[in-house]
Amino acid sequence: MGVAHDATTTSIEEAPLAADRPVSGLADELVDHRFKALPPDAEGLTVGALAAERRNLFTGGFTTPVLALSAESVEHNLALLETYAERHGLAFAPHGKTSMSPQLFARQLEYGAWGITAAVPHQARVYRAYGIRRIFLANELVDAPALRWLAAELDSDPEFRFVCYVDSVRGVELMDEALRAAGASRPVDVVVELGAGEGARTGARTEADCVAVAEAVAAAGTLRLVGVAGYEGEVPDASAERVRAWLDRLVALAVDLDRAGRFAAGEQIVISAGGSAWFDAVAEVFARIPELSAPVLKLLRSGAYVSHDDGHYRHLTPFNRVPEEGALQPAFRLWAQVVSRPTNEQAFLNAGKRDAAYDLDLPEAQVVRSGRDGTVRPATGVSVTGLSDQHAWVRTEPGAELEVGDWVGMGLSHPCTSFDKWQLIPLVAADGTVTDYIRTFF
Repeated sequence: MGVAHDATTTSIEEAPLAADRPVSGLADELVDHRFKALPPDAEGLTVGALAAERRNLFTGGFTTPVLALSAESVEHNLALLETYAERHGLAFAPHGKTSMSPQLFARQLEYGAWGITAAVPHQARVYRAYGIRRIFLANELVDAPALRWLAAELDSDPEFRFVCYVDSVRGVELMDEALRAAGASRPVDVVVELGAGEGARTGARTEADCVAVAEAVAAAGTLRLVGVAGYEGEVPDASAERVRAWLDRLVALAVDLDRAGRFAAGEQIVISAGGSAWFDAVAEVFARIPELSAPVLKLLRSGAYVSHDDGHYRHLTPFNRVPEEGALQPAFRLWAQVVSRPTNEQAFLNAGKRDAAYDLDLPEAQVVRSGRDGTVRPATGVSVTGLSDQHAWVRTEPGAELEVGDWVGMGLSHPCTSFDKWQLIPLVAADGTVTDYIRTFF
């Protein structure tokens, strides 16, 4: 088994930065009809030239609806998770599916991320196109064309590190077959995924199943077993006790596989978990990982923290349970205009399902900006009750002042389905100045 190492101090190499050139190259993209809400008179400018003008979101010619991302809140959230991971001895590979933004990936890496997590091959291809050198794919990869692409990427770049799930013997067989056919010269690093329980999502359901998968990996010359992983957010009827119990199982599985000599020699042992709702439990249990035969990479994968939100994660964030650790700030605000006021109790905005996340909660009316004089006031007595494709249904209580032409600023729930509706998102300072534009690739 080799010499034991203290697992309480995670060995983390210098974080790989995305290549500067491709990310900076996004500034050369032309502003045109593809991008919602950008000023019509900016047509033909480059994104960089438009950003340099530092226009105001409200007076600079933007059309509604327009999604804004708070520059200050994004920076606050990036710094907070870096501090949290360092404090708890965790490496960090935030899930990139949340934003699919190479600019935000670069910032996450600058704030100490080990790499970026992906879910599907397309995401990994975007990451590689923008210079990401470490990718953790939180899924089993059995697509032969994707595996051919992966083999070529690994063969062409010795510095590229890729790790993905395996959760079935058949999956291992398909990976091995495709990689052999592709003539892969570098083995693909894999981690056995332990399912979160009956009725949960993916993952081998029992420890015996995990051992069978590990044995299949050992028999496949194209793969290397480097650890274990899973997603505690899928624990049925999740509670702190149930989540910790499953995490204890994950750690015990790693210990057993290590004692059996199943992990690749000379490599860090990867133990990975951690969505955006239970990373405090992950930190607690991972702090108790015993000495193993190699250093342990304790890899957290939370992704929603970058923008946070005003609904789902506002209620679920672990910082509610550990307020002494800090607090995330919601960074999104969707601005729409009142385009109809048919009765004293009803109004309609020009933003709907095509613009706002609605899979978990409806948008939350927060502030009203007067269409007459630009003054801003709380959206007292104003609530969103439904969404059509291009309209928000608004109920107004007696006394609520709202008229056609007013702008309503709304908080959103669920970052993953907020980012994916916008290809170019203004990054806005507190005074309304647009400092940059965040490009997404969904």
